Amino acid sequence: MSDRIQRHKRIRAKLSGTASKPRLSVFRSSHHIYAQLIDDEKGKTLVASSDVKMKKDKNTKSDLAKMVGVDIAKKAKEKKIEEVVFDRGGHKFHGRVRSLAEGAREGGLKF
Repeated sequence: MSDRIQRHKRIRAKLSGTASKPRLSVFRSSHHIYAQLIDDEKGKTLVASSDVKMKKDKNTKSDLAKMVGVDIAKKAKEKKIEEVVFDRGGHKFHGRVRSLAEGAREGGLKF
């Protein structure tokens, strides 16, 4: 089992999202970044966003991650969600994961 997966299991043992304060889960692949707001009590994804359909011209991966953060915050605001629990998915809090978090904060999410 990879170190990242072990870190993620350790984090998930302590974190859980509710309908009023969902979990902002981040998944980072080598090419894309994905974010979801999840209500763990019901096992439902409330809002999702990724950089798959965003314009990639002259944007770095970190720029795209920040755009995903802003986008998910905007979608959360439409569903009247203001506070979330941040789940970095076992990744270190730097680079694209940090950019996504900064974008979500700029968009108005609190965590």
